[in-house]
Amino acid sequence: MHKPPLSRVKIESKLAIIREAIERLPATVSDCTEEEFAADITKFAVTEHFLRRALEAVFDIAGHIISRFSYSPGKRPKTLKEVAAALGEKGVVDAAFAEGALSNMAGYRNRMVHFYDEITSQELYRIVTRNLGDFETFAAAAVHVIQNPSEFDLAAEE
Repeated sequence: MHKPPLSRVKIESKLAIIREAIERLPATVSDCTEEEFAADITKFAVTEHFLRRALEAVFDIAGHIISRFSYSPGKRPKTLKEVAAALGEKGVVDAAFAEGALSNMAGYRNRMVHFYDEITSQELYRIVTRNLGDFETFAAAAVHVIQNPSEFDLAAEE
């Protein structure tokens, strides 16, 4: 069976979205305390927007990469958490990162999309001040895949 190649253009365009978000997100909390952040609806909205965009880009890339691997009928990962785990199983990301941070990112992306009305300023503030490095870890893995697709028995095209 022929596996379609990875699209460097697609992955790089999504990486640009991640980079933009992780460059802008620290500024949304840098000049304020957690209490001041909670009181500023504009900071909350901007933070939520860039975090959601970054998470969507992560899982667009993850889904694109995992779709290039062969799976037996009915075994292809379907949920974002399954995609995260599969990236660990295929060696695209470290297995511990896949089971921990990447799985948590999948869960939080779903929370932002489906339970957006439950998102709190405290959790957004905590994520931006403590977890942005997870995006950098993922981005480095995605770059490695598109620069070295043969390591994963994949191909890449522009």
